[in-house]
Amino acid sequence: MDFKIRAAKQEDCKEISRMIIELAVFEKMQDQVKISTQELERDGFCSSPRFECQVAEVSEEHKSSQGYTVVGFVLYYYTYSTWMGPTVFMEDLYVMPEYRGKGIGKGLMSKVAQVGKEKQCTRLQLAVLDWNTRSLDFYIMKGARNMTASEGWHALRFDGEALDKLAAEAPKDYKSDLDTN
Repeated sequence: MDFKIRAAKQEDCKEISRMIIELAVFEKMQDQVKISTQELERDGFCSSPRFECQVAEVSEEHKSSQGYTVVGFVLYYYTYSTWMGPTVFMEDLYVMPEYRGKGIGKGLMSKVAQVGKEKQCTRLQLAVLDWNTRSLDFYIMKGARNMTASEGWHALRFDGEALDKLAAEAPKDYKSDLDTN
């Protein structure tokens, strides 16, 4: 099946939102999705985008049973490693179930790697749920290293009340005796 990988446009945000929800349902975390189409548009298509996105598109003749031609996406952003330098982080990779096993996921991930290399990124990082062995096996087959198994890294997160509390504990700005007016 022919498909095209292309940079997402602002007009794609409705389709990306739909697939984010589909992914959340697959991951059994649909109640955690809080992002709106408007927030995706604002955060991804502004003068300083917080993320980049690629979409997989099929022709009209191969559209999904629901009538969609945008059948997959990958959302990623850039971070910085104090040990290795620029890093691209793949937040989400999703392909609609009826299009899996056709090379679309590999195409999306390879495009992120290509874009990252063009921006001098030294590595591509991602996280996978422990029960999602099909995806974990796919990434490892493509050459990814399981950092939990090989180096013992754990992914941690502050959000909600924990993030608020931590932020409230930040030192207040002060004026030292060395500051001059």
